[in-house]
Amino acid sequence: MAKGAVSRAAARKQKDKWKAKRWYSIRAPRNPWSFKMIGETLAEEDDLVIGRHYELMQNELDGDFSKMHVKIKFNVTEVVNKDALTEFIGYDLMKDHVRRLVRRERGKIDDTVDLVSKDGFYIRFKPLIISRGRIKASQKQQMRTIARNVILRVGASSTWLDIQKSLFDGTLENSIKDEVSKIQPVKNLLFRRVQLLQSGVLVDEGPTLGEIHELEKSKHSVIEQENDVLVAAEAGAEISELAVSTSEIENVTEEKIEEPINDIDYSSMTVPQLKELLKESGKTVSGKKADLIARLNE
Repeated sequence: MAKGAVSRAAARKQKDKWKAKRWYSIRAPRNPWSFKMIGETLAEEDDLVIGRHYELMQNELDGDFSKMHVKIKFNVTEVVNKDALTEFIGYDLMKDHVRRLVRRERGKIDDTVDLVSKDGFYIRFKPLIISRGRIKASQKQQMRTIARNVILRVGASSTWLDIQKSLFDGTLENSIKDEVSKIQPVKNLLFRRVQLLQSGVLVDEGPTLGEIHELEKSKHSVIEQENDVLVAAEAGAEISELAVSTSEIENVTEEKIEEPINDIDYSSMTVPQLKELLKESGKTVSGKKADLIARLNE
C-alpha cells in the first residue's frame, strides 16, 4: 500500500475529538447567586473543565447597567453531571473607565491591601481614591492609612460572603469614603481590583442544585403552557375568521341563487312562438311583438 493511502487510512481511524466533547452549563456560586446559569463550555471530560476561568460583565449577571465597567471573574471548582459549579474569585474595573476618572487637577491615591476574612479567605484589595482637587503628599499618606485600616477592620469581622455583598451594593466603598473625606473631599472611591488568593471555609446556605433544577423545569413548563395557550388562542381566532368568511360566501351564494336567471333571447323568436309561451304562462296574447316580449320578461 502506498504511503499516502496508509496515512489516509490512519486518519479515518483517528477518533474525532469534537464528537467526543459535550456541553457543560457554567453556574454562578450558590451564594448569593443561587447557581444561576451564566454560560456554557465544551470539554471531553469533567476534569478538563475544573480550573477554567469564566468572565462576564456585572450587568449581564444582575441586570445593573450602571456596572457595565465591572468584569466579574469565576473559577470552576466542581462538575456535577453537566453542571460546572464555580466560585467568585474577584473582579476588575475596565481600564478605560479608570482612565476617564483620573484628571490632572485631581489627586490620585493607590494602595494594595491583603487581609484574611473571618471564615479564612485570603483576599487582595486594590482601592483607588480620587480627590476633588490637588492634595499634598502627607494628606495622601493619611488618606491611604485610613482606607487601609477600614478595609482591615471590616474584613477581619466579616465573612467572604458578607464582603461580596458589601462590594456589590457599595457599602464598603461608602464607609471608606466617609472616613477619608475628613482629610480632603473625595470625588471617587472604588476598588480597581478585588482578587481571591486562597479559599477558606465554604458556607452551605441557599437552595440546593436539585431545587434549582426543579425551579427551572417548572418555569420552563409554565412558559410552554403559556405558549400553547397563545397558539390555541391564535388558532381559535383564525377559525372564527374562517367561519365568518365562509358564512359571508354562503350568503352571497344564496343571494345569487335567489336571483332569477333569464338567458332566453325573445327577440329572435316569431310572434306565434311568443304567443304560445304566453298561453303556457296564462298571460294575455294580444298586442305587438315588443309588448309580448315585455310581458314575458315580467
